[in-house]
Order: sequence, then C-alpha cells, then structure tokens
Amino acid sequence: MNAQIMTSPRGRELFSYLPGYYETSRVIRGDMNAKGAELDLLYQALDETLEQFFVKTATWGLNRWEQELGIETDLAKPLAQRRAVVESKLRGAGQFTGRLVKNVAEAYDGGTVDVSFQPDEWSITVKFIDTIGVPPNLDDLKAVIEELKPAHLAVEYEFSYLLIQDIHAVITLGELEQVPLSKFAGGGSVGK
Repeated sequence: MNAQIMTSPRGRELFSYLPGYYETSRVIRGDMNAKGAELDLLYQALDETLEQFFVKTATWGLNRWEQELGIETDLAKPLAQRRAVVESKLRGAGQFTGRLVKNVAEAYDGGTVDVSFQPDEWSITVKFIDTIGVPPNLDDLKAVIEELKPAHLAVEYEFSYLLIQDIHAVITLGELEQVPLSKFAGGGSVGK
C-alpha cells in the first residue's frame, strides 16, 4: 500500500503515539500531518515570541525595547546597530566610571575598547583597539556617552587604521583593492 509521506515533524511525533494498526491508514496519517503542521506553526510562533524578550535575538520586538528605554526607533538602521543602542542603554545605568564607558562602547563596537581619563584636562579618551577604521554607528555611541557623562568632561575618540607598514608584503594588490578606504588613515570621514 502507498503510504502518505509525513512532512511535519510534530505530525510524525503525534503519529508515533498511536497504536500500530494505524500504520497503514492514509486518513490518520493525513490527519496527524495536518495537526502536526499546525503545531509546528504554533511552536515556531512561541519560539519567535521568546526571542523578543532578549535584546540579542529581538527582531520585531526591538521597537518595544527602544520605546521602553526612550530611544528613537530608526527602521533604516540595521538590526545589529539598533540592538547595540539598546544594549548600550541597558549597560549604561549606574555611576559614571571608566568601566561603564568601556561597557557601553564595547556594546556598540563589538570589539575591545580602552578608556582612559585625563583629570588635568577634564577629558576622557575612548580608543577602539580591535576595530579598523571608524565604527559604523559612532554617532549613536557619541550620543549615549554624551548622555551618560558629566557635563564638564570632554570626550575624545581614537581610531585604529591600517598603515602601509601593516600591509606591506602581507597582502596582495588584489586583496588590497578589496579593502575600503575608510580603513586607512585619511581615507574616510571620522564622524562629526
């Protein structure tokens, strides 16, 4: 007898609980496959909803996080940048310290950031160690740090760039043509 193929994982699971004499029943197989497909959709919706409760996995629920934290929603920005803004805002609570600035900056950049204070000059320096060139969401980071820091402190940003000595005899000319100019000193804008 030609048995119907079950496409639903949960349908196959449901079918496995039935007595053996239903093995050859096309009607029961079809019924379990249809019910399983609905259960598959339900579980998928539940999993997707659960993902919205965590900043790192939120998609359509990210605007709720932004609204709750008083962040303006910009749908033109990539999800990764929007998540970085939310995560940074969540990390940015508490007393203003170098560790706080470091945590906030690393949430935006995703790499190592060094923060140093210059008390004589009433300033702090945020240096991007791992990122080559200017981070794509630097303006968002500047806005959050400006909101966190005391008004009397100035903030300076230092970036790492590729230099000729870093690439000479290391990469080929073909590979060099694929590197954007913004990764080289003087090759792109450094933000506002």
